Amino acid sequence: MSEINSYIDNSLSEVHATVDTTKNRKGFKRILAYFGPAYLVSVGYMDPGNWATDLQGGAQFGYKLIWVLLMSNLMALLLQSLSARLGIVRRKDLAQANREVYPPFVNFCLYILAELAIAACDLAEVLGMAIGINLLTGLPLIWGVAFTVLDTFLLLWLQKLGIRKLEAFIIALVAVIGLSFLVEIIFANPNLGDVARGFIPTSLNKQALYIAVGIIGATVMPHNLYLHSALVQTRKISTDSEGIKKALKYNLIDSTIALNAAFFVNAAILVLAATAFFATGHTEVAKIEDAHKLLAPMLGTKLAPLLFAIALIAAGQSSTVTGTMAGQIVMEGYLSLRINPLLRRLITRLIAIAPAVFVILIYGDEKVDDLLVFSQVILSLQLGFAVIPLIHFVSDKQAMGEFAIKTYTKVLAWLVASILVFLNVRLVVEEIIGFFQQSGNIGWKIVIIIAVLMFVWLFLMMTFLPIVQRRRHKKNIALHREPVPLENLFIPQTQHIAIALDFTNNDERLIAHALSQGKQHAIYTLMHIVESVSASYLGAASDDTETRKDRERLQSYAEQLSKLGYTVKVELGFKNRVTEIVRLVKTADADLLVMGAHRHSGIKDYLFGETIESVRHQLEIPVLIINV
Repeated sequence: MSEINSYIDNSLSEVHATVDTTKNRKGFKRILAYFGPAYLVSVGYMDPGNWATDLQGGAQFGYKLIWVLLMSNLMALLLQSLSARLGIVRRKDLAQANREVYPPFVNFCLYILAELAIAACDLAEVLGMAIGINLLTGLPLIWGVAFTVLDTFLLLWLQKLGIRKLEAFIIALVAVIGLSFLVEIIFANPNLGDVARGFIPTSLNKQALYIAVGIIGATVMPHNLYLHSALVQTRKISTDSEGIKKALKYNLIDSTIALNAAFFVNAAILVLAATAFFATGHTEVAKIEDAHKLLAPMLGTKLAPLLFAIALIAAGQSSTVTGTMAGQIVMEGYLSLRINPLLRRLITRLIAIAPAVFVILIYGDEKVDDLLVFSQVILSLQLGFAVIPLIHFVSDKQAMGEFAIKTYTKVLAWLVASILVFLNVRLVVEEIIGFFQQSGNIGWKIVIIIAVLMFVWLFLMMTFLPIVQRRRHKKNIALHREPVPLENLFIPQTQHIAIALDFTNNDERLIAHALSQGKQHAIYTLMHIVESVSASYLGAASDDTETRKDRERLQSYAEQLSKLGYTVKVELGFKNRVTEIVRLVKTADADLLVMGAHRHSGIKDYLFGETIESVRHQLEIPVLIINV
């Protein structure tokens, strides 16, 4: 059963500000109070999706893509520090900040993209957990996928214990992963000179670019930017300048340690694959299962594949926790909609299980690793839509004050965003060109063209709208800097009031507010828009049951008001609600319109909130909005 709140004030409200950093602590305990959020974020950088891309990169290209991992890690450190800055300074997460700035439709599109990113991430976690269970126990992959539903209840139990217990659980899993690969690297004994040369950037062919973009998508994850901006708010901090500076400092240290640990794990997987497979000519190894089988003969120990499977399960289990939290943040921030955590978790997990089960049943187990890599490319394609708004928000001096990022940081952040967008656009363009060179598939080609145009429009809106709004705000400040004397406060008496009724229990309240404006000297026009099927086709010629009953109800209102001494007219409109309200108001020559706002939340806000905005922008007279 879902609980719907009209508005969610705090990110992760159950654990918001539950860790008090303002207490008088000494030494390391003072720093330790801030540590934790970045470790929850870091598990997203070592989830099973990373394993697939790192294994393929190492097996096919040796050490050549280590520089891509390093670049991705540096990008991640910069972007996660910006995300933490947003949450610490403004006490809002990225989704909430987006909702404040962008119009409803743009926000809804960004919400859908964020949910797709979370679903792609959860898909990787489901597949990784299932593969790990299969490698460790021999349980069929399809049963392993179904088994991952059970971790929903583990997450709920951990959340009830509090954020610190949850962080401790995640850190323990991260330690298992790190120690497992430390032992693996010792077994592999790679050539350190070759590893060092892998840090030198090299050009990428089409196949290497696909893997590189997958690595970036698996490393710099869009949902982590939403997550980090919310997790830092679990710390109660002093809101003065000194307290915020201290929180920013310690969170940067926390992020640096946690993300470097994630880099070590990713680099270890790639180096392990390069040493065990590429160097021995097994470049065709692209599957996690193949890597598991070959580790023992290649490294000469049966402990290696066991550690590999254990680390894989730990990676999948830890990242599934943060994926659910990110889903909660995105839904609450964009839609102001909160549902029961169990239901939210089950929906997210079932959405991820569906494609995994489909691929396994239709194509077999051998396509699972391709699906893993594809999920990471999908993640990468969403990055720009999370990164660009984040840079806008932390650059805004009005909102961030003295904590807005410096010019050099801004330049670096935009450079990172440009690299991400360039790599993604290059990959997409190459794939589209290859598809369009094939004959046939006209329908899919039209769909792709429409999708590309929609993405371009959304990208331009997301990128340039905050800039336009800031310039407009500065212009308004410049125009209205000096106080203006109030010399003309005369308001002409309202003579004709139009009232848009929707025939609910709120009609009486709307009419009462209208009467309070015009008293008995004004003329009142009661309006209602008929939206039946017959009215949609026949317009004013419609004579169906709904039209007749609507006319009778308006007449009933008019008769009651006439007996009270008011002058009342009635008008019915047909087909389009906005167009008809505007037409009827202008025809009646009304000088005030009264409308009701139903205070919808979530998706209804997008559907019904547009009527008032559209009507208001098309009329020059005052519009009185009554919350009902």
